[in-house]
Amino acid sequence: MGHTCFDIEITDKVGHIKMNRPEKANSMIAEFWNELPEIVDEMSASGAVRAVVLSGEGRHFCSGMDLSVFSASGSDVGPAASGAKHTSRRGERFRSTAMKLQDSFTALERARMPILCAIQGACVGGGIDMVSAADLRYACESAYFCIAEINIGMTADVGTLQRMPRLVAEGIVRELAYTGRKWSAAEALAAGFVNKIYADHEQLLSGVHEIAAEIASKSPMAVWGTKKSMQYSQEHSIADGLEHIATWNASMFDTDDMAEAFAAQMEKRAADFPDLWAQSRGL
Repeated sequence: MGHTCFDIEITDKVGHIKMNRPEKANSMIAEFWNELPEIVDEMSASGAVRAVVLSGEGRHFCSGMDLSVFSASGSDVGPAASGAKHTSRRGERFRSTAMKLQDSFTALERARMPILCAIQGACVGGGIDMVSAADLRYACESAYFCIAEINIGMTADVGTLQRMPRLVAEGIVRELAYTGRKWSAAEALAAGFVNKIYADHEQLLSGVHEIAAEIASKSPMAVWGTKKSMQYSQEHSIADGLEHIATWNASMFDTDDMAEAFAAQMEKRAADFPDLWAQSRGL
């Protein structure tokens, strides 16, 4: 199945989702918001993809929401959404659309495999919303970030203000959100928002794929459990998080995976773990 905004590759259990509109700096048109969660959900449901690299072609990773989404006739966001006569209906229309956009990035969190972002050039507006929902972020030296919504007279509403304060100090997020200034890759690294900086785009993609391959070599059940446990602990107390992982391991701990891991280490070979089960929409 072809996509308007993305190219897809899957190699050795690693998926690669590439935003493919470099001439528009990979801005987010209407199709983007439907395609991204569909792709991620499908990879997750297959059970065969154990890590995903999310990148953008061209000079820039992502320039955020495309202006056409705000101005198109019939749009549910921006001035074009003001046609409804009753303000309550207009407000609910906007709210419903905003929540649908939010779910497009929540798909990265609910995926059973980690999502690794490879960021070059601009990562602006919706681009930060997106990478904040990912598991890991890596950048080129030339990369920069900008919570640009404040610069066009609106409040960011697709996840940055909710997720980013859990990744870096809240004061940093407040400054960026209030001022709309550019935040360099070096600053993002120092704050812990990105894990590592690479000299150029080629080295970035190579390095991130290497990390993704390392993740894909581990037990997918153990990786998924780690992701779930860390997500749960972000929302709950330490005591609740400890109880959650005890319950998870009581039902999900796989002694066969552990035996294979030990055997592979002893025999100095790569471990061979089965995929997660394939999920279906029906029973």
